[in-house]
Amino acid sequence: MTVGSFVFMLHSHLPYYRMAGMWPFGEENLYECMSETYVPLLNAISELYEEEGIKAKLTVGITPILAEQLNDEHLQNGFVEYLNSRIKAVSEDLERYPDPNVEHSQHLKYLAKYYYDWFNHIKDSFVNKYNKDLISAFKKYQDLGCIEITTSGATHGFSPLLATDSNLNAQFKVGQDTTKRLFGKKAKGCWLPECAYRQGYEFIGKDGKKKWRPAIEVTLQNNDIEYFFTESHVIEGGNSVGERRVVGIYGNIEYIPLPKREPTGYDTYSAYWLPDAQVAVMGRNDRAGFQVWSAADGYPGDGCYREFHKKDDKSGMNYWRITSPKTDLGNKMLYDPVLAMNQVNSNSDHYTTLLYHLLNDHKKATGKEGLIMVSFDTELYGHWWFEGVEFIKQVIRKINNFIPEIERCTAGEYLEKHPPVDTIQIPESSWGQGGHFYVWMNHLTEWMWPIIHGCEKRIIDIVSKYEKIPEDKLLHRALNQLARENLLLQSSDWPFLITTWQAKDYATEIFMEHVSRFEKIADMIENGNINDDELKKIESIDNCFPVIDYRVYLPIEEGVIPQQEAKLAPLYQ
Repeated sequence: MTVGSFVFMLHSHLPYYRMAGMWPFGEENLYECMSETYVPLLNAISELYEEEGIKAKLTVGITPILAEQLNDEHLQNGFVEYLNSRIKAVSEDLERYPDPNVEHSQHLKYLAKYYYDWFNHIKDSFVNKYNKDLISAFKKYQDLGCIEITTSGATHGFSPLLATDSNLNAQFKVGQDTTKRLFGKKAKGCWLPECAYRQGYEFIGKDGKKKWRPAIEVTLQNNDIEYFFTESHVIEGGNSVGERRVVGIYGNIEYIPLPKREPTGYDTYSAYWLPDAQVAVMGRNDRAGFQVWSAADGYPGDGCYREFHKKDDKSGMNYWRITSPKTDLGNKMLYDPVLAMNQVNSNSDHYTTLLYHLLNDHKKATGKEGLIMVSFDTELYGHWWFEGVEFIKQVIRKINNFIPEIERCTAGEYLEKHPPVDTIQIPESSWGQGGHFYVWMNHLTEWMWPIIHGCEKRIIDIVSKYEKIPEDKLLHRALNQLARENLLLQSSDWPFLITTWQAKDYATEIFMEHVSRFEKIADMIENGNINDDELKKIESIDNCFPVIDYRVYLPIEEGVIPQQEAKLAPLYQ
């Protein structure tokens, strides 16, 4: 007899780094995540299935722009070069240790050998096991029923702040089409970029009449997307979710304070229908999620685990452990892989027990089997928390072997077996700071949105003139490249990196490069003077979405609401 279901969702996303620098920001960020997260995750899924007969049942979101990069020959070859450089660097450490003048140098030699073997194993997996093709590997385990792959907006555009439905639809249509092309079938589910949601709302059109802009789930349904994920506070209420709202079209943004939400009476132990379309939403279980992502109490902060920030000044290897959150980098103790793996074993025991008790307590209290859905950035596991992929593997194995009362399933499988009963209206929200839109729209980033909205309008105006594909192949190529640049400049990563100061100058530069390329192509199209060499140069850099059809930006007719029937969308219900 089961006590409930467990859905483990991993959201994999990186911005478009191809030919946009190397270090400290650029392609090397992708290569680090490939080596520390994506290849180890595939190895874990593979080993569970092929060696133990266990289907991982992970829901793996791979954003279309990340999938395009993993599928790119330039980046595949660049990853091999990156691994070779890491192997060379750690080989030099093997030569310089032990050093009688360096404290604990024997242990440093042991760690150098550990990393030498580790990087060689990653390279062997990538080159020989997966033939440099991680997309085909993910597809293989999708087709075997080990994982379910979900999609997202094509370039992770921040959906609520896009000004037009044509542009919103393009993000999800190109995203869904890309997922189908690369993985063989459409995704049932998606990750809303930044978990950012917007309700439907009324606005006054250019003709002076009241019109209705549909909620985001309508766009999802139009692209065959059946479900998405959100944060726990969005379902449960009880805290403020922000103060910004798009209320017009073509960038008319008005600032409206939103009230503090009262508890809704709903919980995250089930999925819900949205009111405006046949699309379901699942909320992250706060307790099960907190146990991992909490900076103070989460597993990744344990002193036994590898320190992310301290690296050897010659090889760049991470030879130290966290030791304590209060320990400064100069006093960190050396890493011990055996001690770390023992801690993974302890943490996975604790986590599986926690999951059982949460579901069992819910069943006792309600008489119903519940759902625990947890969602995390995939890159947390392996890249930020080096031991995290092993944690995932052990959690899956232990539930499968020792806690059959917990039903492990993908998100789609859960909804098929347990379709929602209730409908819920969720508020405008995100998983950013404060639960609202501030991270993407604030005094540091507000200059970006008029540019984004201007490009939205311009591409619609241009595409409207070419509803029929032109016979001029050069013009056709230019229109498709214009569509790519428009998608790329909409990425939510650029305002995020500016707000958080992680890479403010880099994000500003890359954003403006995409804007410049967009404007250059738009000018050429409008002037009837397309430079083939200039277009080829841009195409060679931004080559994602190779089969894009620019007509995805044909204008979408806005629905008109008669005056007497017009009403404002409720902020909360």
